[in-house]
Amino acid sequence: MALILENYSLKNLNTFRVAATARWFMEIDTLEDLQILFQDEQWRDVPRLILGGGSNMLFTKDYEGLVVKINLKGINHVIDGSEVLLTAGAGEVWNDVVNYAVTKGFSGMENLSLIPGSVGASPIQNIGAYGVEIKDVFYQCKAMDLETGLMQVFNLNDCSFSYRDSVFKSKFRGKYLITEVTYRLFTELKLNTSYGAIQVELEKRSIYTPTVADISQVVSHIRLSKLPDPTMIGNAGSFFKNPVITSGDYGRLQAEFVDLVSFKLDESTFKLAAGWLIEQCGWKGMVCGNTGTWKNQALVLVNHGSATGKEIFDFSHKIIQSVKLKFGVVLEREVNII
Repeated sequence: MALILENYSLKNLNTFRVAATARWFMEIDTLEDLQILFQDEQWRDVPRLILGGGSNMLFTKDYEGLVVKINLKGINHVIDGSEVLLTAGAGEVWNDVVNYAVTKGFSGMENLSLIPGSVGASPIQNIGAYGVEIKDVFYQCKAMDLETGLMQVFNLNDCSFSYRDSVFKSKFRGKYLITEVTYRLFTELKLNTSYGAIQVELEKRSIYTPTVADISQVVSHIRLSKLPDPTMIGNAGSFFKNPVITSGDYGRLQAEFVDLVSFKLDESTFKLAAGWLIEQCGWKGMVCGNTGTWKNQALVLVNHGSATGKEIFDFSHKIIQSVKLKFGVVLEREVNII
């Protein structure tokens, strides 16, 4: 079995780059080692935290248990007519998988370019950007039952995907560990250019018949212009979910705030732009001690160098209170708080 280390620093394993220590730590490179670990009686009653790319969590304290970093690798695909089933190990970097698909001309993932994190986290969070979510390209995933060590396959319907949510965050939270994910892509162009910023950038570049690579490049450009590079300044991308409200609440808000930024989901619900709400409360670009919001996107909280996880968490609480006071809307944190 892989080596287990004690009192291991997690600072370089979370994109916020906050200092935290794991009581025990190990890296898993093979499915065999994973099954051996979770069948070992020594670790059965020890709290365990599964770590991928560390891009969607905030450590507010040390972890008094076993942190398991998943490094399961491998990318392959099978083509059947115009359909492509692309399978990747849970430890693969998400953007490496997107680049694999884009390089081969497979359509479906290109709008998800440059999202930080690992493959294993993609269905848990139902990651999404620029009009596309994982549920739109998901085919199935394999996961290990952490109690029995048995493998199980989850198809699209099994996952109960919703906005930034899945069965792995609710009903089966902490019960399964995803080992690989298969995505359903296409050899023919099936592009989603409905997101306004994509259309604007394509026109700027005089691209009227875009390719998969064009969309990927445009999305990457948009992300880089708005979001901070986690290798340069600690952050976890969008810190809050865009709140979903009823049509009644939407009508009340629109009457008071005529420039309210929103997206109609159906006849009874609307999604509000959390970044806009935060900005209207005066938080955009604000620096508070060692933390703050990003200058180009109020939805992103950043570590200016030596912020603690608790400092960032407390700052996020102030934003939540401020937005609730002004709009009567309660923001929900998108990142996992440890």
